[in-house]
Amino acid sequence: MSRFPNITRRAILKAGIAGAALAALPAFTTRLFAAEPLKVAAIYTVPVEQQWVSRIHKAANAAKERGDIEYVYSENTANNDYERVMREYCEAGHKLIIGEVFGVEDAARTVAKDYPNVAFLMGSSFKPDDAVPNFAVFDNYIQDASYLSGIIAGAMTKSKNIGMVGGYPIPEVNRLMHAFMAGVKESAPDAKFQVAFIGSWFDPPKAKETAFAQIDGGADLLYAERFGVSDAAKEKGVLAVGNVIDTQADYPETVVASALWHFEPTLDKALAEVKAGTFKAADYGAYSFMKEGGCSLAPLGTFEGKVPAEIMAKVAEKEKAIKDGSFTVEINDAEPKSS
Repeated sequence: MSRFPNITRRAILKAGIAGAALAALPAFTTRLFAAEPLKVAAIYTVPVEQQWVSRIHKAANAAKERGDIEYVYSENTANNDYERVMREYCEAGHKLIIGEVFGVEDAARTVAKDYPNVAFLMGSSFKPDDAVPNFAVFDNYIQDASYLSGIIAGAMTKSKNIGMVGGYPIPEVNRLMHAFMAGVKESAPDAKFQVAFIGSWFDPPKAKETAFAQIDGGADLLYAERFGVSDAAKEKGVLAVGNVIDTQADYPETVVASALWHFEPTLDKALAEVKAGTFKAADYGAYSFMKEGGCSLAPLGTFEGKVPAEIMAKVAEKEKAIKDGSFTVEINDAEPKSS
């Protein structure tokens, strides 16, 4: 998840963002759309190696390699510098700007209003606002894959005690934890959870120490929402389930499953809208759903054959139901609690 020191971001947008003064904004017209390749810029507050941002970066590079876009980016951009960088990219002629504005919601929308002929696709907890018609939002709604990884986790824990280490208790984290826990309950109804948040988006040592404490508390499987958790699991000889990216190559005897986020459907949809002249304020969150190809369960790899066959059959059954719409994984953004 991106990721920012300020977790009270739902209070960031001022109540007047949709005020009448916006009524005179110029229409978002076809002047926006340049000939291919489209000039795209990304602004990240963390390194591109960070798991959440790495998936956006990967999708953008894929579009660049296809020749669809020109792609430049800034990483490690401080929140208080985000607006300046946005404006510089707009002035440089970029027609689509992507990034994550969870800590700078108000400033980002101000920039979008000042550049009505630039499209903005930004990670956000807020919904789109028709008063800012060139500002669309997205988030990693990968609860489908998280749920499936939980089914596997429930079958692999022996103590029925699972540790969960997250960055902050915000919707982007909470919904995935809840989906994972619901999946666990499918295989282990009596499972208990230790839930902790480290107050950082990137502090592997702290995440590791928190995981150690949960292992000392009886956990024999860890939900690795943050970097550092799988290191603790490896050192202590317990299992882990990954989030957003597949780290099994680094932890072949530890990471039994991972819920993967694929940003390609989100970005490709936005590119198509920009090129067609139809980009507008919209919520792109649904393009992270499994039925849209926005998330998946990572291959079992070294754990192939180690997960009971009946569990994998259940996973396949649930995956099919998710894709055909006959089963919906609940989206629960409330803060999860230990049980």
